Amino acid sequence: MTETYDTDVLYLATQGDGAVRTPDGRMAYIPETLAGEHIRLTKDSEGKWRLAEVLLPSPDRQIPPCSLFEHCGGCTLQHVKPAAILQWKVATVQHALQKAGFSNLPAFSAKQVQPHSRRRADLAVRRQPDGIMIGLHARNSHEVTDLTTCVVLHPDILAALPAFRATLRSLNAIRREANLHINLLDSGLDVLLQTDGPLTAPDRVRLAQLATEQHIPRISWQQIKDTGLPEVAAQSGSVVQTIASHQIAPPAGTFFQATRESEQYIQEAVVKSLPTKLNRRDVITELYAGCGTLTFPLAEHARVNAYEGYAPALEALKKATGGTRISPFCRDLNHQPLLAKEIAASAVVVLDPPHAGAKLQMRQIAQGLPNHIVYVSCNPAALVQDASLLAKAGYTVENVTVIDQFLWSAEIEAVCSFKRESSRRSRNGLSR
Repeated sequence: MTETYDTDVLYLATQGDGAVRTPDGRMAYIPETLAGEHIRLTKDSEGKWRLAEVLLPSPDRQIPPCSLFEHCGGCTLQHVKPAAILQWKVATVQHALQKAGFSNLPAFSAKQVQPHSRRRADLAVRRQPDGIMIGLHARNSHEVTDLTTCVVLHPDILAALPAFRATLRSLNAIRREANLHINLLDSGLDVLLQTDGPLTAPDRVRLAQLATEQHIPRISWQQIKDTGLPEVAAQSGSVVQTIASHQIAPPAGTFFQATRESEQYIQEAVVKSLPTKLNRRDVITELYAGCGTLTFPLAEHARVNAYEGYAPALEALKKATGGTRISPFCRDLNHQPLLAKEIAASAVVVLDPPHAGAKLQMRQIAQGLPNHIVYVSCNPAALVQDASLLAKAGYTVENVTVIDQFLWSAEIEAVCSFKRESSRRSRNGLSR
C-alpha cells in the first residue's frame, strides 16, 4: 500500500522548491509547490516524498505557459505567476543580506524582463539514431529535452535551431555529444560549437554553408576538453555588439547579460549607486570587467581602472576604449586579487564576480575600506559570503535592485550598493 501524507508548504527554498516538514520531523523540498499550499505527498520506491496532488492551491499558481515544462530543465517555476516569482526573488535577496549581518535594509527596487527576450543560449547536443537533439538537460538528469519551443528564448535563436539540427547531424566531429553556445548580437547570431571529436574538412564546408544560409557572421569551434582558445570555423562578416554607444568585437562565447533589457537595468542600477559627487580625478575601480558592460557607462562619470582576467575579453574592451577615460588591466583576480592598498585610493569599487563570488578579492576590498562599493550578484549564497565581510567592516546597505532576467527560474540577479563613512570606525577597529 502506498504511503501518503497531507501537509502544508511552509516556504519556497533557495531552488524554488516548497519546504515541508515530513512525519519524522525532517525537512523535504518538493518541486512544483508554493508557499501556503496544502498538498498530498506519496513515498516513492526509494523512500523519498513526492508530490501526488495539490489539495489547496495558492492564488499565485498558474497554468505553465510552455508545453515542455516538467521535461525541460530550463524553467522550474512556470507554475508560478511572474509577479509572485519577482516577490520571492526580492525576499531571497533580503534574507541573504540579513544573513550577512545587515539590518535596517532600504526598500528594494525590482525589475522583470519580458518573455521571448533571452539572447544567450547554452545548449546540449546529443546524437540520436534518428538525428540530432538540441536542448537543455532535464532537472537533475543527464537526459536532454529537445527544445522545439520556448517562451524564454528570443525568436531569432529558436528559429535557427532546425537548421542547426540538420547541419550538426552531418558533422563527423559530433560522435555522441556537443555543446552549442549562441549569443544574439547586433550583428546576428554568434556561435561557439564544442564537439567530442575533431573537426574535419567536410565539417568546415557544412558549417560555412550554414553560416551563409542563416546569415551567421561567425561560427567558432573547439573540442570539449580543449582548454585553449576556440578557432574560427566559418566567418562571413564582422561580429559587433554595442555597449553604451561603444562598438566592441567580442571573442567567441563571450558572457553577456541574459537579455538586452536586463543589461540596461543593471547598468542603470550601478550608475544610480555611484556617489553624487564624483570629479574627473576620481577613480572607479572595476573588477571582473568582461568586455565592458559596466565599464563604458561608468566612464561617463569618472576615470575607470578596469580589471579582467580573460585576455580575449579584455582585448575587445581595449580596442573600444579610444577617447574614453578607461584604463584596462589583465589580471586573474581569483588568484592575484587587487590588494587593499590599491583599492583604498578608489572613490568607488564596482565588481560583478562569477557565480562563486569574489572570495580572496573580497577580503582585500574589505581591508581596503573604500567608501562606496557596488556589488552585482548572480548568486545569493555567494552574496552572503562576500557581503558578510562588508558588514563586519562597518558598511551599510544604501540601495538594492533585484532583476529577474532568468524568467521562471530560481536564478537571481541583484545590484547592491554599500557605503561606509570615511570618518566612521568599523566594527573590526579599522578606520580611514
